[in-house]
Amino acid sequence: MTNQKKRLIIIDSNSVIHRAYHALPRLATKSGELVNAIYGFLLVFLKAIKEFNPDYIVAVFDVPVPTFRHDKYIRYKAKRPKAPEELYKQIPKVKELLKDFNIPVFEKPGYEADDLVGTISQEYVKKQALPEPEVVILSGDTDVLQLVDKNIKAYILRKGVKDTVLYDEEMIKQKYDGLVPGQLEDYKALRGDPTDNIPGATGIGEKTALELIKGFHDLENLYKELEENSEKAKKVKEKVKEILLSQKEQIYLSKFLVQIKRDVPIEFVLKQSNWREYDRANVTEVLKGYEFFSLISRLPVPNEQEETMIEVRPRKSLISKKEFRRNAGQFKNNLKLW
Repeated sequence: MTNQKKRLIIIDSNSVIHRAYHALPRLATKSGELVNAIYGFLLVFLKAIKEFNPDYIVAVFDVPVPTFRHDKYIRYKAKRPKAPEELYKQIPKVKELLKDFNIPVFEKPGYEADDLVGTISQEYVKKQALPEPEVVILSGDTDVLQLVDKNIKAYILRKGVKDTVLYDEEMIKQKYDGLVPGQLEDYKALRGDPTDNIPGATGIGEKTALELIKGFHDLENLYKELEENSEKAKKVKEKVKEILLSQKEQIYLSKFLVQIKRDVPIEFVLKQSNWREYDRANVTEVLKGYEFFSLISRLPVPNEQEETMIEVRPRKSLISKKEFRRNAGQFKNNLKLW
């Protein structure tokens, strides 16, 4: 008898919510409650369940307080614009929906959601998983690609809420000209990241950063060979060598900022993430309350429950036909419903 592969989905929730909010038009219920981020999140969530049929699901969130990265570098993410308040108001409602689906929610002051993703994925693969473990990270942020390995894949949203790509080790090699996931933090430490206000090496761009990491494998070996003035190091352009040596402290600071932690002190209990025991009838009522009638038929059937037909009487749609026609172009480009 062969061991069945067990799959865990980890939802990088804030990134998915932000992507959904900006991808969809301003959807509101008849009472005027804005629900576009909630609706988009559910579209992505249900699509992932249908595609991967996971055994376990957990969701992680950022906490709106400074992190250990801010303690190290006060300007970390300083240039990132604050999201609209109407987006933030939908986040607690997504958390409640996840709990209705019997999905545990993790958040930890001082850490980012990515750090929880890194920690839970390692815990699952190394300590608590059954044979043949597999993790799928659902995110709108490519930062999590550094976590990919033979057991871990990243399901990344690109445009809207339907355009996705599943990254494994080979896909990452193709995207980053031969680099493997473990080299991405070194590459990004050199290149920097304006989105998160990570300085990188001033004067070194994407192409040079790629060449250096491909040639020397990682930062530690790069600096070792530079300091020894090895034959390989002698081939580095003098201007680039000067940048690397003069900005060594800044480059290693950048690596500290981009590197996802794998050891956040949290309690992850595998059996608590067995989402298949959720109360489908209760979730159905919640979706009706949000007027998400089209999503009810897509709800997966829980374990130990008989599949029954759910009658949904025709009611006024969340979006009128007139409004749909007026926004048809935006829907075609951004929403792209199945």
